[in-house]
Amino acid sequence: MKTSPDFNTLPSYYRDYVAYVERQELLPALKSSGETIQGIVHTIPEEKGEHRYAPGKWTIKEVLCHLMDAERIFAYRALRFARNDNTPLAGYEENDYAPQANAHARTVKQLAQELKNLRATTLDLFTGFTPVMLQRMGTANNNVVSVINIGYIIAGHEIHHCTILKQRYLNPL
Repeated sequence: MKTSPDFNTLPSYYRDYVAYVERQELLPALKSSGETIQGIVHTIPEEKGEHRYAPGKWTIKEVLCHLMDAERIFAYRALRFARNDNTPLAGYEENDYAPQANAHARTVKQLAQELKNLRATTLDLFTGFTPVMLQRMGTANNNVVSVINIGYIIAGHEIHHCTILKQRYLNPL
């Protein structure tokens, strides 16, 4: 089945994320973005895991935990909507989550493995969706979004943060 994001039903806030992966099929986009983050994470020396590129910004480990938090939340939304659950879902405040993620109690290597495991389960989830399920819509954080667009948001959000990691965190190291 050929897949592509639907920009007509994509909340504007997510358009920049999805633009990173819009030319790919959904499952390859998820696989590719997972491989991209793994390629980056495995180059990060452990002693740099607590590096911030500026005061008040997240550390590298906090960015990695943010990626996992966001993926879990978006995958949960996709599951709910794919199962035809029409209950509006609340948003979440990423800046409230980051300090609670226990990022600094784990190594970069442990976070890399967790990212890899999580992406495998996200791929399993989206692989199991039928074409009808992928087109289903739901409301999250007061925005109507489709299951397929959620998948593209997950992949694009990861690529967005890969770019930030490379440009702002790792380039000067």
